[in-house]
Amino acid sequence: MPTAIELLSTLVAFPTLSLDSNLPLIDFVESYLADYTINARRVYSADGGRANLYATIGPADRGGICFSGHSDVVPVAGQPWCSDPFILTRRDGRLYGRGSADMKGYLACVLAMVPHFIKATRGKDATPVHIAISYDEEIGCVGVRGLLAELANDDARPTACIIGEPTLMRVATAHKGKSAWRCSVQGQAAHSSQNHLGVNAIDYAAELVLFLLRRGREWRSGELDRRYDPPWSTVQVGTIHGGSAVNVVPDHCEFDFEIRPLPHSAHHLLANELARFGRAMLPEMHQVAAGADILLRSLADYPGLCDDGTLDPLKHRCAHVLGQKGFDSLAFGTEAGLFQGVGIPTVVCGPGSITQAHKADEYVDETQLDLCQRFLAQVVSG
Repeated sequence: MPTAIELLSTLVAFPTLSLDSNLPLIDFVESYLADYTINARRVYSADGGRANLYATIGPADRGGICFSGHSDVVPVAGQPWCSDPFILTRRDGRLYGRGSADMKGYLACVLAMVPHFIKATRGKDATPVHIAISYDEEIGCVGVRGLLAELANDDARPTACIIGEPTLMRVATAHKGKSAWRCSVQGQAAHSSQNHLGVNAIDYAAELVLFLLRRGREWRSGELDRRYDPPWSTVQVGTIHGGSAVNVVPDHCEFDFEIRPLPHSAHHLLANELARFGRAMLPEMHQVAAGADILLRSLADYPGLCDDGTLDPLKHRCAHVLGQKGFDSLAFGTEAGLFQGVGIPTVVCGPGSITQAHKADEYVDETQLDLCQRFLAQVVSG
């Protein structure tokens, strides 16, 4: 039986960047499960290049607890890694590699526990264990939606789910949602010496970015929820592109931004506010170029996780196993809100720290993997 560290080494070696194929990793996991005579089904992306994987251990005619995680990782380009990010490297009790914390460490623990799950789910009255692996989570929880659409109509869908995002093995019962947008400004080019004959797309984009910046500053001193870090809604512009040369009035500029609102906050409507602000600038732009425009396009959107009472049995069971008092809330998003949206009570708990994710020399402590495996065993054994 391979250890969690050995399995993590194999999983890290698959460079499963979002939008790239994850099928070699899915092939490996499917083969690994087949060695234990566990069947798995796939739910493919529209182009067939990526897939979710779903497997049930134990009776297949009823729901049980699901351990779920995503297979994709964020890029490493331009990051100053001290070792190859796709070769698991062990140093001083830490395991370095892209995805080691976010979140292949959890998947490795789940797979390492398969023999235990088999023993714990024997018998016709046993409660099954489900394993779910999704794709393209990092770009807006894209892939898991197809799997959940199938499970929503499944009589044996999970009755509870634990998403293994890195929480330092603390149970989290709430997190913020997220929406991501692209704003495109179409202006009109002109020679820079006659800029009054052009519509400077970067200038107008800058006005829109400043609008978002001011709103974000206002939120810091407005509605607060101390369960979260930070305790306010956030907005960030992540990328901006425009212009071709300093002596040309730029005719195009676009920027991407994201909103992470507090639950039950109207801040999720910020994109609508930005659209109204942009429409107010159009008459001025049209005085020079009738075709000038400002367009908003949704890039991603997923809900937050709400601790609404339906989580009580699951969260207290997990907290009891861990000896945890109280429950955490997360500033980052996960697939948990989507599971909750189809009626599957879900919490977030996994090895590693989100502080280590998405940057150079990402790592997970070996002690976290040990704790995760003990947790999984006790949750299943009851």
